[in-house]
Amino acid sequence: MFRKILFVTAGESHGKGITCIISGFPAGLKVDFELLEKDMYKRRVGYGRGRRATSIEKDKIEILGGVRDGKTLGSPISIWIENKDFAKWKSIMGVYKIDKTLADKRSITVPRPGHVDFAGGVKFLYKDLRNALERASARETVARVAAGAFAKMLLREFGIELKSAVLQVGSIGKEREIPTWEEIQSVDDFSPLRAIDKSEEQKMIELIDKTRKSGDTLGGRVCAIAHGVPIGLGSHTQWNEKLDARIAAAVFSIQAIKAVEIGNGVKGASLRGSEFHDFFKIENGKPRRIRNNAGGIEGGVSNGEDIIVTAYMKPIATLVNPGDSITIPVKEVTKPKYERSDTTAISACATIVEATLALVIADAFIEKIGGDSLQEMKLHYKTTKQLQRNFLES
Repeated sequence: MFRKILFVTAGESHGKGITCIISGFPAGLKVDFELLEKDMYKRRVGYGRGRRATSIEKDKIEILGGVRDGKTLGSPISIWIENKDFAKWKSIMGVYKIDKTLADKRSITVPRPGHVDFAGGVKFLYKDLRNALERASARETVARVAAGAFAKMLLREFGIELKSAVLQVGSIGKEREIPTWEEIQSVDDFSPLRAIDKSEEQKMIELIDKTRKSGDTLGGRVCAIAHGVPIGLGSHTQWNEKLDARIAAAVFSIQAIKAVEIGNGVKGASLRGSEFHDFFKIENGKPRRIRNNAGGIEGGVSNGEDIIVTAYMKPIATLVNPGDSITIPVKEVTKPKYERSDTTAISACATIVEATLALVIADAFIEKIGGDSLQEMKLHYKTTKQLQRNFLES
């Protein structure tokens, strides 16, 4: 999914911390530490989150390499986020040595339906399924949001902005249409759920409270929009170069995402072509569209309109009152252990989808424009824009 940016993470949910390495960014990009802090905070909070996210973890980013005097060097950027909760798990999750007696007491031998416990355990032959769930945990997304913040910093230099919001929690908001850039811009980044429809937010909160009391969990739907994306990112010439395919693959890799939609893709399946396709108009001498059902991408290539991505998050798999499972080795039907969980992490999901979209667009932008330094990229971009203007006008 990434062709120019290398993005890898390491670390477990209750290990010492999460490491992230990103490379492919140009030299000379000024690091916006306030943006990093804000995005990390948005991922951590939100109504329905559990105590670990809201009270224990601080998610302070430490940059270990690739930045000097507040600017990128063009070399790999190394990021470290400490897990504060590790202090309580050290005897179980230690790198060099663990307390085997205590670890055995806390071992996971009954997989949770809906999580990777079963499939991951069988794949790697883990006797303790914790080895699967620790790495599969959405705690890993702290790294995605950190990397996405760097992508947003780069894109901002070229007039590209991103914003996200919650459209739906459980069944509330299921009829809500995908928003416009103007609508999503008006969302309060620090409201309890960052709901696109403020009038529905209190109903969503009440549903979360009711669901928490019943020991259940909730999913929902989020939307992220990239505004100001130029024409020509991605390509129609190969399947793996198509921008929408790259976006979908990246968003699908986010924990608990079960469906991804570009533009009005779902609704479009029931419309006629004359109702769905984005007809042209001329506005101030420039080609524009009368609507944006395609979500800013046609044939795998960005068309200059806003790129709109909607992601559907399933309910969290860890339940206070779990359903039936089996023991490993397979002997009997029983219930999984409950440790702790969010009731929903839907507002965090919006931030993660936004960060992921930023990474893919930044990757496609670097691929298209090229350059080892920010100054070089700006010169290349100026030339590209002029060539496109000349093509459209002559």
